[in-house]
Amino acid sequence: MIDTRELIWQEASCLNSAPPKVVDWLNDEASLTAKLKQKFADFSVQLLSQQPGQPHANELEIIKLESDYVIRQVALLGKHQTVVFARSIIPITHDTQAILSIGSTPLGEILFNDKHIKRGAMQITKSNHIWGRRSVFTLGGSQILVSEFFMPHLYA
Repeated sequence: MIDTRELIWQEASCLNSAPPKVVDWLNDEASLTAKLKQKFADFSVQLLSQQPGQPHANELEIIKLESDYVIRQVALLGKHQTVVFARSIIPITHDTQAILSIGSTPLGEILFNDKHIKRGAMQITKSNHIWGRRSVFTLGGSQILVSEFFMPHLYA
């Protein structure tokens, strides 16, 4: 897992320092789940944790909703190894009740298959050799923050 507490996030337009093979993953606005399923025949999701919690300060800065939250952390697997670590901040609201019960179903399958869910601008970060991105998905009056961290062997 990645310690996301102290990360510095920047607008996606600051990608000029990322290698081209990383930019292809960071810039892709389509479903990451769908892209990983195309790349890995054995794609799966490992639910690491999903429990009530307090988002980090840098997460609360972009989710502008007073709520209780569930923190969902998953490993997206390909070739039996973690290729993406994802951390989602999900408010406990009427809008998110169905999402909170998905278990190991990929969150992306829900977010990208509902035309009423809108994705906000992406931000990027780098921690050591791991690049990440995050964006807010708006569902009704609720905002879900999804952060995805790409392991180097994904695009090696």
